[in-house]
Amino acid sequence: MFNERLSIALFAAAAGGLIPCCTAPASSLRRRSLFLAAIAKVGRGSAWVISIRGLIRDGVWAPVGKVGTLMGPVDPLGVSKGDVSSELSGSAKDVVQARDVSGGIHFHTDSTSAAVPHLLRADVTGFVGREAELAALAVAAEKRSGLRLVVVAGTAGAGKTSLALRFAHRVRPSFSGGDLFVDLRGYDPGPPVAPTTALALFLRALGVAAGDLPADLEGRAGLYRSLLAGRSVLVVLDNAATVGQVRPLLPGDGGALVVVTSRSRLSGLTARDGARRIGVGVLDQAAAVDLIQAVTDGERVGDDPEQVAELAALCARLPLALRIAAERAAARPFMPLPDLIAQLRSGSGLWEALSSDDDEQEADAVRTVFAWSYRALPPIAARAFRLLGLHPGPEFGARAAAALLGVSQVKARTMLDVLAGAHLLEQTGPARFQYHDLLRAFAADTAAADEPEHERREAFQRIADWYLHSARAAALFADNLSAGAAAEPPVPGVEPEDFTDYQGVADWYAAERHNLQAMIRALEQAGDGEAVFQLAMTVRPLIFTHGSADDRLPTAQAALRGAVAADDLGAQARAFRALASTERLGGDLPAALEYARSALDAFETLNDPAGAAEAANALALVLIAQRDLEQAQRVLTVGTERADADGQQRWAALLRTNSAGVLEAQGDFAAAVEVGERCVAGLAEAGYQGPMLLEAHSTVVRACIELQQWDQARQHLDAAERHASTGADPSVQATLLTDRAELLIALGHPAEAQEAAWQAENLARALGERGQQARILTAAGRALRLLGRAEEAAGLHRRAVQLRRVLPDRFKTAEALGRLAEALADIGEPSEASAVRGEAVGLLDGYRDRRATDLRARLADVEAPEA
Repeated sequence: MFNERLSIALFAAAAGGLIPCCTAPASSLRRRSLFLAAIAKVGRGSAWVISIRGLIRDGVWAPVGKVGTLMGPVDPLGVSKGDVSSELSGSAKDVVQARDVSGGIHFHTDSTSAAVPHLLRADVTGFVGREAELAALAVAAEKRSGLRLVVVAGTAGAGKTSLALRFAHRVRPSFSGGDLFVDLRGYDPGPPVAPTTALALFLRALGVAAGDLPADLEGRAGLYRSLLAGRSVLVVLDNAATVGQVRPLLPGDGGALVVVTSRSRLSGLTARDGARRIGVGVLDQAAAVDLIQAVTDGERVGDDPEQVAELAALCARLPLALRIAAERAAARPFMPLPDLIAQLRSGSGLWEALSSDDDEQEADAVRTVFAWSYRALPPIAARAFRLLGLHPGPEFGARAAAALLGVSQVKARTMLDVLAGAHLLEQTGPARFQYHDLLRAFAADTAAADEPEHERREAFQRIADWYLHSARAAALFADNLSAGAAAEPPVPGVEPEDFTDYQGVADWYAAERHNLQAMIRALEQAGDGEAVFQLAMTVRPLIFTHGSADDRLPTAQAALRGAVAADDLGAQARAFRALASTERLGGDLPAALEYARSALDAFETLNDPAGAAEAANALALVLIAQRDLEQAQRVLTVGTERADADGQQRWAALLRTNSAGVLEAQGDFAAAVEVGERCVAGLAEAGYQGPMLLEAHSTVVRACIELQQWDQARQHLDAAERHASTGADPSVQATLLTDRAELLIALGHPAEAQEAAWQAENLARALGERGQQARILTAAGRALRLLGRAEEAAGLHRRAVQLRRVLPDRFKTAEALGRLAEALADIGEPSEASAVRGEAVGLLDGYRDRRATDLRARLADVEAPEA
């Protein structure tokens, strides 16, 4: 029977989140209004896959969990015979209906449909004037053929960003496709934001998962243009330094409007891309006076208009200088304005002592205002202003500021508020701050002039220690066995971050990612190779678990440079080990092999048993990726024997874990179970509770599935999930959910298997693990085939093959092609199925292990259904 209430709830949930049904039935008109509103919001082009796991009885919706969240392990036998589990799929153009439903609701959008982003920063307060520029921007933004591109160019401190934001907020309602914003930091002391990084930010905002991000600039730019094609989107590119920084971020058609701000004229954009340029100079006299009066409104009364005009002239009518000067006047409501003006006139000498010669009036005025405002600060706030200029990253939090200043967090926050109130700092979040790039340069210069060298050195050591020890605390959640994390306690005055869950780690790393990379560069510039190595090695597990693949190789390379600079062979060996892992995951197996062998040689030279075991493990993993399984097993066997002889019980157990994985990959399932269970026992005896224990359980589960030992597989999977429930690595959780899905498929429960697979896929997409994602999609496709939904199954298998093709493992690509061939045969595509089978057989050339033999046999059995 058609359940109208449920159908409406489903579509309403798709439109804007879950809307629970209530016991008192809504009117028929109200229900149909919700239904139509939901369809209108979802839109015909937005494809959804909806999986339902909850309970509806007697018209009452009892939701379990939230959309898109991990619901926990799926119990394959946990649904009573009286409950019904429904799996639904379709798009907004289809009518979806269901009766009794068990579980929560999960919506999975098609990977090709773009989200509506809203990245625009808040509008500025106290904005005055610029009516002519705003009108010119409106004209430049009018509909016309070709790309709509506007460059807002002007001197530093002229208010380009404020103008662009005011205009953007005026026209924002006209852009139904959303808005994108990025500060390209073209004039910061550090490196500008690379186009690849900016594109990653935009693509994620447009709904592209980390695992779907192309690795190269051209791929990301192409996907970005494809997602924006024909859409009405507003794009603001702030603080661009060069044309090369901007051009990859341009959409491909005129549906979008792009506003670029820069100190440069960016003539290449006007000549080649048809950009219109809007020049931004100083404010006119009336607007400059209005800005001062807007800031001081309610704080000062009775100021002589001529004196206000004089103050505006001394600030060269530049908005940045005007705001700082006006804020100082507002903070001293009883000081006569002539006295403030006199101080300003006498304050120019300080900057001149700090800066290179510059004859431009505007630059002189800004420098003078900075010096004047800085000298008016209380001594403790002035010191904070100076030392914060030593922070290596673009912005910082209150905790990092406390470490840098060597004060408590309460005192640090007070000083940050004082500086933000004086417009010497900009607050960007609840506890995040940044300098305008001119002010940051001024702060660094004042530190060099006013702060004793030993104070600067100690402040830099404190902030370096804060990042190192905070990153170490976060990395402990990844349970990385690699050496390199700090062993010495932090210097006095430093209170590192403390973490209690994965979400806190993920949030911290997201906020500090760029600062950590900047800290590594700053340590390199300071010539501290040991500190470079330590921080880079400590950050690595965070990058793999919570970060961007773009940071993996540069960080490992920095670790090696630091180790070489420190002339530390042990550090070099660990850096080689890190590079082997990074290159393996990146697909450069020859480079990975070379680094792994270098690591093993170095550790053996050092007579370091633990290091040698780690390097042997790294070498074996590269050989496994090359599917040189016999050689990998030899390396693991020798490494295990050495680890046992040297008393390295933990490493011996970990090496055996990978040895069990090799046996499973070779098809020797009984031996894999035997060795895997020994690994579980050995790791438990060693007191190890990290991800490798879960990997050992996972290996046994996969082998038991092949042996049809269902109870044994469930026991290991349940044990692994009990460990994971305490807060395991999301990647490991995804692996266990996929194991669960494959066990459910083997048990003949495809609907529950699909639910587990979708939960795993949510995690894997967020982590950007392509290989893991391909395995999950393959499991989901197998479940759909068993449910009789062959067309959808073929689609998922195609996606799995696409993901596999960019990875170096030919065997697993062949496996994915084999599953695709089966699905194509189901839907009556014999020609394509034959071509896919042929490609898979070709990829298996040279493989002689049992798994390869079994796969060849399965491929030979694939036939198209009879007509």
